[in-house]
Amino acid sequence: MDSFAGRKNIIRLIIGLIGAIYIIRLFIIQVVDSTYKLTASNNVLRYETQFPARGLVFDRNGILLVYNEAAYDIMVNPKQVSPFDTIEFCSILEIDKAYIDENLLKARQYSLYKPSIFLKQISSITYANLQEKLYKFPGFFVQPRTVRKYASPHAPHILGYVGEVNDKIIESNPYYKQGDYIGISGIEQTYEDYLRGKKGVSIFMVDVHNRIKGPYNEGQFDVQAEVGSNVISTIDSDLQAYGENLMQNLTGSIVAIEPATGEILALISTPGYDPDLLVGRVRTKNYSLLMNDSLKPLFNRAIMAQYPPGSTFKVINALIGQQEKILFPYTNYSCHGGYVAGRLRVGCHNHNSPLNLIESIQNSCNTYYCNVFRNILDNPKYTTVRDAYESWRKQVLSFGFGKVLNSDFGNELAGLIPPKEFYDRMHKTQNWKSLNVISLAIGQGELGTTPLQMANMTAAIANRGYYIIPHAVKEIEGDFKLDSRFTEKQYTSIDSVYFEPVIRGMELAVNGDFATGSTAWRARIPGTIVCGKTGTAQNPHGEDHSIFIAFAPKDDPKIAVAVYIENGGFGGTWAAPLAKLMIEKYLNDSISDPYYENYILNAHITIKNETKSKYLE
Repeated sequence: MDSFAGRKNIIRLIIGLIGAIYIIRLFIIQVVDSTYKLTASNNVLRYETQFPARGLVFDRNGILLVYNEAAYDIMVNPKQVSPFDTIEFCSILEIDKAYIDENLLKARQYSLYKPSIFLKQISSITYANLQEKLYKFPGFFVQPRTVRKYASPHAPHILGYVGEVNDKIIESNPYYKQGDYIGISGIEQTYEDYLRGKKGVSIFMVDVHNRIKGPYNEGQFDVQAEVGSNVISTIDSDLQAYGENLMQNLTGSIVAIEPATGEILALISTPGYDPDLLVGRVRTKNYSLLMNDSLKPLFNRAIMAQYPPGSTFKVINALIGQQEKILFPYTNYSCHGGYVAGRLRVGCHNHNSPLNLIESIQNSCNTYYCNVFRNILDNPKYTTVRDAYESWRKQVLSFGFGKVLNSDFGNELAGLIPPKEFYDRMHKTQNWKSLNVISLAIGQGELGTTPLQMANMTAAIANRGYYIIPHAVKEIEGDFKLDSRFTEKQYTSIDSVYFEPVIRGMELAVNGDFATGSTAWRARIPGTIVCGKTGTAQNPHGEDHSIFIAFAPKDDPKIAVAVYIENGGFGGTWAAPLAKLMIEKYLNDSISDPYYENYILNAHITIKNETKSKYLE
C-alpha cells in the first residue's frame, strides 16, 4: 500500500508540475511577453503615420515661394503579405517582379511586423487605379504625404531642398524614421524644426483582406499631426528672379543686403538649377546628374566660393590707415604707372597724379595703396612687422572676413585672412618684411573672401562702421523670436569719422567727372547717388574675375550689393553695370535705360550646360 500511495503522489506531483508549467507559460504569453499580443493586434489594426504638411515659405512681400503637393507612398507590412497577382500589381505600379522581390526582402529585414515604404511617391492617377484593387494585395496599403513644390524655378540655393533621411540621421534623432524626409540645405535645413511640424498616427480596424473597416475605438487613441510653421523669408522674389535672369549667361554670384537689418534681399549663384528637379521619384537621378555636372550648379558660390577681393579691398586699407593715423584725407602720393621698390614693381593704370585719399579710391590707384599698406606695417609704434601685421589683421577680421559670419546658411566658408604664422612658414623666418606681403595692399595674394562677406563689408561701410549678421529669414509664425545675432550690431574696429572720406571716394568712383577718372561710371543711376568700388581679381586659371561692390542711396542706404563675374575681366566692365541694374530694380522697380539690360543679357562670357537635357522633369 505504501508503494502504491507513493506512486500516486508522484503522479500527482507530475500532473501538478505540468499544470504549473502551463499556467506560468500562459501568464508569460498574456502578461509578460507582448509579442503575441502585438502579432494579434497587427492582424486587425493598422497604424498609419500622419505626416504633417511642411510649413510654407514666403518672400518678404508675402509672395508664396514653396508649398506642398499631395503624394502617396505604398507601404507594406511583411507579416500580412500573402500570395497575390504580381503581374497585375506590377502593371498598376509600373514596376517589375525584381523590384517586388528586392523591396519585400528589404521590408522583412527591417521588420516583420512594422510597415515600411515599398514604393515612394506614386502619382494621384496611379493611386486612384490602385485604391479600388488594393484588397487584392494583402499587406500593402497607401499612406498619403506631401512633397515640396516651388512656385518658380528661382532661389534654389536660398530655399534649399528636402531629401530622405539616412541611417546617421535616424540614429542621432529619434524623431525620424526610415522613409522620413528632412531639409538638406538652405532655409529647409536651417529651419527644419519649425517647418517639419509634428507627426501624428491614425489607428484603423482592417478585415482579413486588409481593407479598412473604420477607426479603432472611434479614434480615441489617434494623435493628430501638427502642420509645420510658415516662414517669411527676407528675399525679394522679384529682385531674385531679375538677378538670376541677368546672370543666365554668366558664372558667378550676386548678394544683396539691406544694410540696416542684415536681411538678404537676393542671393544668386550661377549656374543654378530648378529646385523642382530635386522633388519626387526623379530626385535621386537628377541629384546625381547635378553633382556630376562640370559647371557645379549645386555649389553655392555666394557662401562657398573664395575669391581674392581685388581692388575693392582698398577701401579696407584706407579705413585701417586712417585708424592707425598714418593716412589722412589730404595725404598725397604720386603714381607713374606703378609702384616700384628695388626689383619689385606693382603696375597701375593711367590716371591723374598725384592723388589724395578720396581721389585714390575714385581712380583705384595701386601705387597709392602700396604706400599706405607699407606705412601700416612699418609703423614705428609696433616692435616688428609681424606685430603690425597682426594688428592690421584683427581690424580686417572686424569686418567679418576670415571667419564664418554665422548666417543662417549651412556650409558657409570662412575665407582666409592669413595669420602671421602663415607667413612665418612661407618665408621660413619671422623677420619677413612689408614688401613680402605687398600684394595684400590691393586685395591680392593669399586673401580669400566670399561674395556674402563682401556684401556684408559693403553694408558695414554703408552703416558707417557696423553690420548685422546677414540672414535669410525674417519671421516664423507662432512662438518664434529671431535669434539675437540677427538683431545686434557688430561694430568694426574703425571709428565712424573715418568712413566719410572713403564713402566720398566711392561716390566719385561712380558719379565723378570723367576728366578726373571714375572707374565705375557704368553703375550710375539717374536721381540716385550710388557709392561703389570696382575690383579685378587675378585668376591663375584664366581671365580675371570682375568684381563690384556698391550701396545706395548714399545718405540713406537701402541696399548693399556685391557682384562677382568669373572670367569677366575689369570690375567696371561687367560687374558694375549688373550691380546698377540690381540697385535700380530694387529702389525704383524699373530700369531707366534698357541698354544695360541688353548689354548684360548678350554678354559674351557664355556658359553651356551640357547635361541640362538629361535632367528628368
